[in-house]
Amino acid sequence: MLDRELSGGGNAPHLPIIDNRRWFINIPGYQFFPMRFFIAGIMQGSHAVNHMHDQDYRRRIAQLLEEHFPGVEIYDPLAKHKNSLDYDKLTGREVFFRHNLMCREVDVLIAFLPEASMGTAIEMWEAHQHGAVIFSISPMKHNWAVKFLSHGLYCNEAEFIAALGRGEVASKIKAALGTEKKFSQHQPPGEV
Repeated sequence: MLDRELSGGGNAPHLPIIDNRRWFINIPGYQFFPMRFFIAGIMQGSHAVNHMHDQDYRRRIAQLLEEHFPGVEIYDPLAKHKNSLDYDKLTGREVFFRHNLMCREVDVLIAFLPEASMGTAIEMWEAHQHGAVIFSISPMKHNWAVKFLSHGLYCNEAEFIAALGRGEVASKIKAALGTEKKFSQHQPPGEV
């Protein structure tokens, strides 16, 4: 799993390029870049104490993305910040704002929301405002942030896995990021 820090353009026009082995973004005038996925989701939620919800979903989602979208970059905010609950105020603030800014530059955001999460809602908003495709795994189908910011809403992981398996998630990414005919016409550099 790749976790390079994202920076730069943000609003550049881009189209996904898929060669059946890897998913790339073609930014005109630039090189091909791997598509960037961000795993957003509940961490502290509504806990009144310094405690984190179970985070095993991050590993499961990353594994699913690697299986269904070979070659993409996957950023998991917790991977580099496992002790974030112990950060001092300045460090915590810096990480919080940097991750929200990163959501402006990703191509796809997966939001895991078994219950409300203010941080995830902000990440979803930033991603939405900058053209990312958003998929939510959440039973909160009536929550407006979840309902109106998501390109796909799945009530649980099993439903998301089924959608991945039948190609629904890939189709929604293609539809949201560009036209179908642009997907397989280009060969990424270094590929034979």
